[in-house]
Amino acid sequence: MNSGEIRKRFLEYFRERGHRVVKSSSLIPDDPTLLLTNAGMVQFKPYFLGLEKPEFTRATTCQKCVRTTDIEKVGHTARHLTFFEMLGNFSFGDYYKREAIPWAWGFLVGEMGLDPGRMYCSVFREDDEAYEIWRDVVGIPEERLVRLGEEDNFWDMGTTGPCGPCSEIIYDLGEEFGCGKPDCRVGCDCDRYLELWNLVFMQFERDEKGELHPLPSKNIDTGLGLERLASVLQGVTNNFETDSLAAVLQAVSSLSGVKYGAEERSDVSLKIVADHSRAFTFMVGDGILPSNEDRGYILRRLIRRAVRHGRLLGIERIFLPELVDVVVETMGDAYPELAKNRVFISSIVRSEEERFTQTLRSGLAYFQRAVEELRERGGDTLPGEVVFHLHDTLGFPLELTRELSREEGLSLDEEGFQALMEEQRERARAARVEAGYASQVREIYGEVLDNFGETHFTGYETLTDRARLVAVVKEGRAAAEASEGEEVEFFLDRTPFYGEKGGQVGDRGTIRSPSGEAEVLDTYHPAQSLTSHRVKIRRGTFSVGQEVEAEVDREWRLAVRRNHTATHILHYALRQVLGEHAKQAGSLVEPQRLRFDFTHYAPLTREELRCVEEMANRIIIEDYPVRAYITTYDYAVSIDAVALFGEKYGEYVRVVEVDDLSRELCGGTHVARTGEIGLLVVISEGGIGANMRRIEAVTGTEAYRFFRRSRDTLEEAASSLRVEAERLPERVERLKDRLRELENELRMRDREEVASLAEGSGSWREEEVNGKSFLWAEIPGLDAQGLRELAERTLSRRGAAAVAIASVRGDKVGLVVNLSRELVEAGLSAVELVRKGASLLGGGGGGRPDMAVGGGSRTERTEEALRAVGEEMRRRMEEAHA
Repeated sequence: MNSGEIRKRFLEYFRERGHRVVKSSSLIPDDPTLLLTNAGMVQFKPYFLGLEKPEFTRATTCQKCVRTTDIEKVGHTARHLTFFEMLGNFSFGDYYKREAIPWAWGFLVGEMGLDPGRMYCSVFREDDEAYEIWRDVVGIPEERLVRLGEEDNFWDMGTTGPCGPCSEIIYDLGEEFGCGKPDCRVGCDCDRYLELWNLVFMQFERDEKGELHPLPSKNIDTGLGLERLASVLQGVTNNFETDSLAAVLQAVSSLSGVKYGAEERSDVSLKIVADHSRAFTFMVGDGILPSNEDRGYILRRLIRRAVRHGRLLGIERIFLPELVDVVVETMGDAYPELAKNRVFISSIVRSEEERFTQTLRSGLAYFQRAVEELRERGGDTLPGEVVFHLHDTLGFPLELTRELSREEGLSLDEEGFQALMEEQRERARAARVEAGYASQVREIYGEVLDNFGETHFTGYETLTDRARLVAVVKEGRAAAEASEGEEVEFFLDRTPFYGEKGGQVGDRGTIRSPSGEAEVLDTYHPAQSLTSHRVKIRRGTFSVGQEVEAEVDREWRLAVRRNHTATHILHYALRQVLGEHAKQAGSLVEPQRLRFDFTHYAPLTREELRCVEEMANRIIIEDYPVRAYITTYDYAVSIDAVALFGEKYGEYVRVVEVDDLSRELCGGTHVARTGEIGLLVVISEGGIGANMRRIEAVTGTEAYRFFRRSRDTLEEAASSLRVEAERLPERVERLKDRLRELENELRMRDREEVASLAEGSGSWREEEVNGKSFLWAEIPGLDAQGLRELAERTLSRRGAAAVAIASVRGDKVGLVVNLSRELVEAGLSAVELVRKGASLLGGGGGGRPDMAVGGGSRTERTEEALRAVGEEMRRRMEEAHA
């Protein structure tokens, strides 16, 4: 049975049992405490926490997941993967153990046909209820029931919150897969006992003291590994031989010419490349881009590990895009977003592979320098900071640094490296906690949601509405009233105020009651479907239960509407001009401006930018209608509505259309016709990361003001040059030509001065070093180019073997060393000599073996640096002749 059939039959099995089939969520979780979606329950976490009320009480999914906690085990065991699919069924206060346990067993035995005689079930040691259901309802013999402790069979979200016992269904693969130890049994870490399905029974709430309290409604969360089940049903020895992975594994084997099964070491590399290829294909397909932090860093690490193991297999060319194609062919039917984004995924992966190929070269050069410096000090352990720099800054996999060090006969300071890594992890954890999920799940917001329900948004139809003040939150606590001068949060039963979401900033305005007036400073969502108005009481008082009038600042909203619709038009124009790969990756919609981030591999040319701006303004001038309507997600996708990377969508979505040109899923506020935007002006375009660009633009009144300022600047420039504005470019070109003439004249004088200095004798000092002439001088005012020219002239015209020149210019000092071919062939390096001198100047240097330039800021040590070059040259020559 292939993986597609397993997936289909699982979802249908639970659909027949009253479950809503929910689409896999993005790998970008809607949860700041997680970098990646790593389990099927992640998209339902707000339901489990009571932050949101689900539209259904039963759900089933096939969730794409990425976990890298055991990345070092991938390829070495039969079951560890970084990317996998998790089948799951969920209950939100509906059914519990008496349904979940028999259903799981029924699917595996009845639907999948697994041999019940090869299966074991584990339960939490204190969970008598689950034990009895397995024994008495399902009929599992007691010798196949195992009680395990909290470490194995108790699940929680953290130190506090919902938690509960769990029960695992385990398949015995046979003695040949075991470790051979006498005590090998269920719970052993070897490959014999394969955990297929984990059933989590959320029945407790753990408080801050660690005490457990029964939950008012109990939940079910289960996870069945698709690849693991497929390996059993397909009779293969590990996950990598299942149908969904075997094709990728075979592709890697073909590309490398290395046969799978020929050697254990090469098999590890084949498996790592195959697994990581699935992971990074899905991650980029969901809008994750390589970077040096958070989930982007995980993606970068996966791509670079795949490249590294490809090189170990002998693949020296760019090859990962070909594996992207294989993953898309294999998984594209189940996950259509892969096929839709194939070109984009390939371009991002190719770019990162090319970057890392260059990184390998620079990393090797840095490694060799570090080894040389280490040996000069007589050391034999590569410092932790060097290993960390290679790993963190240059992207060198740790295992590569280990391997290179072994070849050099060196060890690594792994303790120092791990300490630096832990510091980095702590910084990342602290940043996530600061901005994290805790702020969203504060108990008070859950109470507001439970007691008063969702906030009904009326802002699509009106800017003013009557509402009831249902709750006041003051410094994180519920309050009965708020008085003049206080800043608090208001919660209304209905509101015209748009809460910050999808890149659009929250509305501002005024809330009035018979007893007071409050200025709305910001509007946001502390939990989905709950709107908070952050207000400052300007006069009087407000009390919970009062009827109030909520009025959005009209000019604010109109400006935001213009800019939001403009981002849709800009997105459309970019895709028309650059190609379908130019996808939105983020946006900020404010009254004053809009910011639009998109995926593209190169800076836009002036012509491309002009075409984008012109197309956008043509759409605005045509005054096309803008429509918004609610429909099903499936229908929206069928009509090619653009779903943005990383967004989480429910069964019903809001579609915003600009005539028949642009069609996007969007919950924001928009103009009724494009003509209301007036004008769009792009004010900047630039890079914000690998394959990521950003455009900033203004519309409406702000666009007029931008042109007004530009015209004023033009007129001022024309006036200062005493020319009409229309002739300003011509005048500037003439001035540039004259400037070039003067620069050429100055350059000729500099060259004549350099020639005179090279041939003169007043500034030069000459020493004989091992029978070779060494000339050195301190000559002020020369830049790097002047230093090089003078060194070359002096070496050739005066027949010296080596020349060193230092030049103080302002508060910096430059240094150049030029060596004859004879000295270079004897093993001397201008780079090493210049670095010796530059180290005294507080700087560094580089270049070729025969010519190197460096410098620093310690001008008072200039002569000392020149003498150090001579001494180092003498030492090196004596070593060469020893």
